[in-house]
Amino acid sequence: MTPTETVGPLAGLRVVELAGIGPGPFAAMLLADLGAEVIRVDRPGDGASAIPPHLDAMRRSRKSVILNLRDEAGVGALLDLVEKADVLIEGYRPGVTERLGLGPDQCWARNPRLVYGRMTGWGQEGPLASSAGHDISYLALTGALHAMGRSGEDPAVPLNLVGDFGGGSLYLVVGILAAVFEAARSGRGQVVDAAIVDGAASLTTVMHGMMAAKLWRDERGANELDTGRPWYEVYATADGKHVAIGPIEPKFFAEFMTMIGLDPNKLDRRDPESWPVLKQRIADVFRTRTRDDWAKFFEGTDACVSPVLSFTEAPSHPHLAARKTFVEVAGVTQPAPAPRFSRTPGAVQSGPSTPGAHTRDVLTRWGVREIDALFDSGAAVQT
Repeated sequence: MTPTETVGPLAGLRVVELAGIGPGPFAAMLLADLGAEVIRVDRPGDGASAIPPHLDAMRRSRKSVILNLRDEAGVGALLDLVEKADVLIEGYRPGVTERLGLGPDQCWARNPRLVYGRMTGWGQEGPLASSAGHDISYLALTGALHAMGRSGEDPAVPLNLVGDFGGGSLYLVVGILAAVFEAARSGRGQVVDAAIVDGAASLTTVMHGMMAAKLWRDERGANELDTGRPWYEVYATADGKHVAIGPIEPKFFAEFMTMIGLDPNKLDRRDPESWPVLKQRIADVFRTRTRDDWAKFFEGTDACVSPVLSFTEAPSHPHLAARKTFVEVAGVTQPAPAPRFSRTPGAVQSGPSTPGAHTRDVLTRWGVREIDALFDSGAAVQT
């Protein structure tokens, strides 16, 4: 693979990413891992990330240019890139790119087929559209945060996986790919308004259906999937570690109970009065052996028992190692591209990009005008 080639089902797709933090860069990384040529446009002297660039796994698979978007010449260079692109990704507050001269209308004047992906927390309109926020803010408003945690305890914060990356990045990628598909037929681009509040709310669809069917109570720790049942829970082991169990289906539950020495026929699972006692008995059993002993004991069964592994431990698990779920890139262990394709597999196209390392190369290959003048004025920077 030459420095300008990519592999994967999106090879040939050209994306311009305006540098940001969190869900926008993660969406760009996903597209790049699947073969899109993604050019990350960093800002001069930008110190937004606390992670050194060479260790920042989310910068992988793409090249970086530095353009000063407060300089008219830098904006012109960006529009030259837009002219050759299929997609632009930005994660600023509503109205910022318009003020820079890089809003959808300005970009469509140069490239009417451009798909304009906007990644925000609150969306492009609404009372909170211009307000600051973070993953936890968006989860709080959608009901998702309220539902997470144990009965009688405060809501449990699920890192920033559910909001930023689940409700944000993944919905942005779906929206971009749908809009690219439509643009291929219509010849016209459009804005993809990916708001984390919308995506996080969408992820709770099944719970709203279960509530309508009276199968879900709108409170923490009282339901099938939120530790409200003894058979969908995390239990401590003898060494202070944990196992997770999830034998929801009756036949899996029967196998689980039999394996830990309890008689499933002596229990009416429909009786909530029996659940506290059952939970205690299961907890007592798991405290008799270590986590890894239990993992070996249940391996290959349908009892739905798994060891709770740390980030450090996970890459070495035999199943994940066999599937090569984790890879090492530039000395950093990190998740491999997903999902997988039978004919056109994606790949980590390159290690993390250093800001501005590819400015001259990219501007030249993409046909940007008056490159030397851009460097002389400081509107473009090569590191």
